[in-house]
Amino acid sequence: MRKLNRFDNVNSVSRIYLNDIIKKGDVCVDATMGKGYDTIYLSEAVGEEGFVYAFDVQKEAIVKTSEKLEESMFPQNTKLILDGHENIDKYVKENIKCAVFNLGYLPGCEHKIITKPETTIQAIEKSLDLLCEGGVVCISVYTGHEGGKEEGNAIIEYTQNLEQKKYNVIMTTFINQKNNPPHIVLIEKKK
Repeated sequence: MRKLNRFDNVNSVSRIYLNDIIKKGDVCVDATMGKGYDTIYLSEAVGEEGFVYAFDVQKEAIVKTSEKLEESMFPQNTKLILDGHENIDKYVKENIKCAVFNLGYLPGCEHKIITKPETTIQAIEKSLDLLCEGGVVCISVYTGHEGGKEEGNAIIEYTQNLEQKKYNVIMTTFINQKNNPPHIVLIEKKK
């Protein structure tokens, strides 16, 4: 298996930030489960004392992630939820340390099923309500697919208007990549 550089993709870059934030015993949310890579990462990061809620609207995502969880260290610390991330507040009642969003579509599947600006903004708002002080919402934004630019613009507009006294917001992007490179938006709830 080829070893990735630290800056090869948005997931590698986001984990540089998240490794410093997430601790054993934390509660986290994978708002876009996909194939389960972030779910597994979060599950291992919070350990058996912590908990992860993972959301997706596609049954295939649940199946793929469930298979990966069975091989992981802590399959019992994760709840897989077949529902949209905009409904996070129906399932998560405690404060969370982190919510991870990997927007777009499920790789290798139907590209017509994508995250949408309206529901993504709702999910981000609800995640911020649940976020503990010092916690982070990490959003990986892909703009190269149909609807991606609109969603990316909506996220930038929304996060630019978050109250500075309550939140720090940064955006990181690949400036030397062609073809609509992805970017990461991180929102930290101030202490």
